[in-house]
Amino acid sequence: MSPALLALTNAHVVPVTHPPFEGTLLIEDGRIRDLGPDVAVPADAEVIDAGGKWLLPGLVDAHTHLGVHEEGEGWAGNDSNEMTDPVMAGVRALDAVNPFDTGFDDALAGGVTTANINPGSGNPIGGQAVALHTHGRYLEEMVLRAPSGLKSALGENPKRIYSEKKQTPSTRLGTALVIRQAFMDAQNYVAKADPDTRDPHLEALAMVLRREIPWRQHAHRADDIATALRLADEFGYDLVLDHGTEAHLLADVLAARGIPVLIGPLFTTRSKVELRGRSMANPGRLAAAGVEISIITDHPVVPINFLIYQAALAVKEGLDRDEALRAVTINPARVLGLADRLGSLEQGKDADLVLWSGDPLDVMQRALKVWIGGREVYRYDEDAREQMVAPR
Repeated sequence: MSPALLALTNAHVVPVTHPPFEGTLLIEDGRIRDLGPDVAVPADAEVIDAGGKWLLPGLVDAHTHLGVHEEGEGWAGNDSNEMTDPVMAGVRALDAVNPFDTGFDDALAGGVTTANINPGSGNPIGGQAVALHTHGRYLEEMVLRAPSGLKSALGENPKRIYSEKKQTPSTRLGTALVIRQAFMDAQNYVAKADPDTRDPHLEALAMVLRREIPWRQHAHRADDIATALRLADEFGYDLVLDHGTEAHLLADVLAARGIPVLIGPLFTTRSKVELRGRSMANPGRLAAAGVEISIITDHPVVPINFLIYQAALAVKEGLDRDEALRAVTINPARVLGLADRLGSLEQGKDADLVLWSGDPLDVMQRALKVWIGGREVYRYDEDAREQMVAPR
């Protein structure tokens, strides 16, 4: 149980959307009631003295496969791709998430309190994503937004998968055709509006056409990114670019159009042709051009607890440090449609907080305590060097 009223005092508070200050943050019934250098602490509040340590909002990873591609489970724990048909808009990541995947504990250790969980990129249209809190046992209590987007993939992955099956799409031309045909079918479905005929794939695509959820476009190469823009122009949906390895080559175009880029994973080798342009300097290049970026792990490609380390190394290679913090907090919260609830420390927002031993962009620092909705869900015992996760 979390206390009804909790005061975190003597903290170095980094709200992200406002300048840092030394002071107090007050939590009431799971939300931030007040914060500032001169906040009065009510007599009935439980008080935690932060001892000058850094208090930030919980981190947000907007592209993971947490719980659908489980760690240490091999084939049995991988439910990320339903690769039996190139159009799988109707499948939902939510139906395959295991909240007891050890990756959820790793997320807390890395200060990540919110994760967006995507289907994989084996299909041109892979299915519906879900945004979750990273602690819980019953998914319905963890869900923040479902669906939070519809996953699509351009480039090598669907081309390789379906050429091996000797069916469409076996080329980039074919992949674009599959997506285009699916949206045409969805347009016809919406126009017909027959209540006696329902189709889960077309209903999901109709949500994209109505701009109820964004189109989450997996694309690495600049030419695939151009195709993503072309398709978005044809069908008029809200586009989010996932990965964007070569997005810096079209940075001016993306900035002018206000297309956000979820850049990453960055802790990887150049394991395929599409990744030849991978560089820790790319986030800084995009941000300098005015593109809104979020940094992602693509967990388990990069372990989710390394999210903040990717941000730190991007700063080393030129990314502004304040922008780096935004790229793992408020920016991904905005992409997920959750910026009114999380991603920064502001009055009225959810009390999803992390107390760090020091500057989180210093790789020698660590998350000491994590709260979700005002409840402490993680603690690191510095003397015993042990992690403790609250019961689910």
